[in-house]
Amino acid sequence: MIPVAIFITAALTVISLTMASNLVFFKRLRPMAQVDADLPLVSVMIPARNEATVIANTITHLIAQDYPDYEIILLDDNSDDGTAEIASKAANGTEKLTIINGKPLPAGWMGKNWACHQMAQQARGDVLVFTDADVIWEPQALGALIQNMQATQADMFTIWPTQHTVTWWERLTVPLMAMVILGYLPVIGTHYLPLGIFGAANGQCMVWRRNAYERIGGHEIVSDNVLEDVTLARMVKAEGMRLRMADGNRFVSCRMYTDWTSVRNGYAKNILAGYGNVGALIAATIFHLLVFIFPWVWLLAGLIDPDLLSWPLLPLVLVLTGLIIRAVTAAYTHQRVYDALLMPISVFLMTRIAFQAIWWHYTQGGPSWKGRVVRKQS
Repeated sequence: MIPVAIFITAALTVISLTMASNLVFFKRLRPMAQVDADLPLVSVMIPARNEATVIANTITHLIAQDYPDYEIILLDDNSDDGTAEIASKAANGTEKLTIINGKPLPAGWMGKNWACHQMAQQARGDVLVFTDADVIWEPQALGALIQNMQATQADMFTIWPTQHTVTWWERLTVPLMAMVILGYLPVIGTHYLPLGIFGAANGQCMVWRRNAYERIGGHEIVSDNVLEDVTLARMVKAEGMRLRMADGNRFVSCRMYTDWTSVRNGYAKNILAGYGNVGALIAATIFHLLVFIFPWVWLLAGLIDPDLLSWPLLPLVLVLTGLIIRAVTAAYTHQRVYDALLMPISVFLMTRIAFQAIWWHYTQGGPSWKGRVVRKQS
């Protein structure tokens, strides 16, 4: 019991300190102060495969940007639900939007990476913005993003959109992404230390200076990588270029998933690649069960045996610390703070997702997503 208690206490202490540091140094997106005559031409690129339910809203918001000089490129990746037609209608005749039909997926490529590669070949901008079909941009968002990127002199700039959650499945899982970023990833390391382990990015909103994107090798260099955003970020750091991150602060927002099936499959698509291998994913799952579930078990077990080590003070402190971490990160990223009280359920749901990823790995060679098995090809 003593070694476990020491381990949990140490883990929660490190997470708390990391979170405290990030609350100071993890900047929020701010509105553009004024129109600058030197603002670059920006290419906003959207890979879209069967996005009929969301694409009209996305395009409508993008064409309403107050940024003076930008184009929108949408690649229709063999959709069969009328995505391209809906996007075209939503654009209402604006010349800002160009729709291209995706070419067949070649061997050795992931679908999204192939789509982004094709769009980059046609983009005219000095700044390349890769975003998803379900990401919503408020009118000031693009200007805020570009000015923040210029102010930080970033070669690659990534935004963590504000996540909209509606169903309980979303509310109990999606905000954990913010908790991981704020509690596990020291942004000072991401910005200033030349170590790949601190590299991170969000493919929902990833922005490049064109020369930096081309220097890295673009999406071609990560053609078969399901975690292409993080890999590209680490390549930026390896090349000695400048990586910067910011919170979307409601300027850029997204509703990633809509029900349990999409939550489970969406996270299971990336979670194994994020940890690198099955062993690491299992170890991480055990870690989270220990840190966020075991103190609850300890606290409840003390009702039966009050002579348990340091009961009730230490398990109560550990339980509250875990809840506070979840609540504070939720507040910072505009999520429901009181959902933190259900943190144990969130951990069990993520455990289920981890085993879904492992099941896919051993039964079909990779995760399922939008009608494709996403597996690394040789």
